[in-house]
Amino acid sequence: MRMPEAGPYALWSKRALDIAVAGVLLVLLAPLAATVALSVLAVLGRPVLFRQTRAGRDGVGFTILKFRSMAMGPGADAARLGGFGTWLRASALDELPQLVNVLRGEMSLVGPRPLPPDYMPHYSPRQALRLRVRPGLAGPAQALGRNAVPWAARLEADACYAETPPRLRADVLAFAGTLAVLLGGKGVTAPGHATMPRFDAGAKD
Repeated sequence: MRMPEAGPYALWSKRALDIAVAGVLLVLLAPLAATVALSVLAVLGRPVLFRQTRAGRDGVGFTILKFRSMAMGPGADAARLGGFGTWLRASALDELPQLVNVLRGEMSLVGPRPLPPDYMPHYSPRQALRLRVRPGLAGPAQALGRNAVPWAARLEADACYAETPPRLRADVLAFAGTLAVLLGGKGVTAPGHATMPRFDAGAKD
């Protein structure tokens, strides 16, 4: 199915808005980011930042930035997460460094959440539509309930978002919905997991 023609928002306004808002937020939230960084250093030690390759637009890999929330070393995620890390993830403050990813053009303020590249071979053709657009800080699946939403529903929400050119109204709704979920403390983890189970060809839910 051919994608409808992109309008001015998709062609240039969305990226301009990303740059402007991310730049302002980085300045305004610098004291908060510094406080979080010092807290991570005090509780978990170095490194303060967590770096991992994620699949970006068209499946191109990029290095995502987060404040580290887990202790170093072997062990299950739940055991390494701890109380501080759980709080950090629940508040989404660990995601603040991704504003740098937005400024770099690797991410957008709104879009499907970036997932590891090794998930890509397991996507159905429809699920792979999510790779048409830049991944985002906030997104349609996040607005549904973050990690509490099963994979099938999350990836379908992403596909619905990506199958048409970005629209301002859809982005505002996704951003507002994500913010409401965060403020409500919802969807921090999937049942029985520290965050979310891995997605593979057998993940039907």
